[in-house]
Amino acid sequence: MTDSSVTISERAARRIGEILKGEGNGAMLRISVEGGGCSGFQYKFDVDRAQTDDDLVIARDGAVVLVDSASVPFLAGSEVDFVDDLIGASFRVNNPNATSGCGCGTSFSM
Repeated sequence: MTDSSVTISERAARRIGEILKGEGNGAMLRISVEGGGCSGFQYKFDVDRAQTDDDLVIARDGAVVLVDSASVPFLAGSEVDFVDDLIGASFRVNNPNATSGCGCGTSFSM
């Protein structure tokens, strides 16, 4: 499944590529949405080597990101970015579907 509804910024692609290089051949980053967190839903980031037929596959600058089909509706229209600021370096999901979030940046509600 290929779709452009979720995008990866250049900074995020560069950082994902650096992380995956250290994980060996066939490593991909999986982003999923799970129930929980302080606002109802939370983003989860894992290194994965197995792609399923219904995964959304996003490739940019050597970085490969997978999103499972259940998480795609929660992430539609989102951009994954990498931010390195005073409070630390982290991936940030700029999600237009989120109606509110929390200070940690990994939890949101719809």
